[in-house]
Amino acid sequence: MTEFVLVAGAKLGAWAWEDVVPELRSAGHGAHALTLSGLAERRGTPAGLQTHVQDIVDEVERLDLRDVVLVGHSYSGIPVGQAAERIGDRLKRVVYVDASVPADGKSFLWGWDSDGVRAAIAENGGFWRPFSAEDLQGQGLTDEQVARIVCGATAHPGASLTEPAALTRSPAELPTTYVKCLLDGPEPGDDVAELLKSERWRLVELDTGHWPMFSRPRELARILHESAV
Repeated sequence: MTEFVLVAGAKLGAWAWEDVVPELRSAGHGAHALTLSGLAERRGTPAGLQTHVQDIVDEVERLDLRDVVLVGHSYSGIPVGQAAERIGDRLKRVVYVDASVPADGKSFLWGWDSDGVRAAIAENGGFWRPFSAEDLQGQGLTDEQVARIVCGATAHPGASLTEPAALTRSPAELPTTYVKCLLDGPEPGDDVAELLKSERWRLVELDTGHWPMFSRPRELARILHESAV
């Protein structure tokens, strides 16, 4: 049985996977949605990037999981990619869902125009503010789904966004599926495009926006199921 560990992106918690977990379990898999430190029901806990990496490693070890598929959405690709090399032979595959991919010595905010995010963190006591409805427009979400995300989102600890990743090898060496959500841009970024040259990586496109666990949960669950075959 494949064991999925599901980690949602910035400002979200385990609750974001509520429509995906039952689909995976009905297909015979284990599905474990994880809230990172400082978010959702764990808000108030100090957290940097390495805290989040350890959250994921600890969950795998606490549950003694084997044949693990680590799933990282958006920001959480950064800690998931680091945790993947730290859980050793427990790992079966990594799945990045429209996610950032870690690069050694680089933070989540590296490589794109993130000055606005940095300024917002500084102005908001070290936290990236929760979503507004405007942040979620044009991503294939219904008004109800937008309201659900806005209601559930929490401020994100800024230290996790600015702290650099620490890797001992390239993500290209690990068996990986990259899910590109087309409404968020038709092509992967240059770093992902380079990694996709690896024979261990494969690309799957999904015709929806950046939050497919809300907009297309069944299709996302099917992709995750197929990644484990």
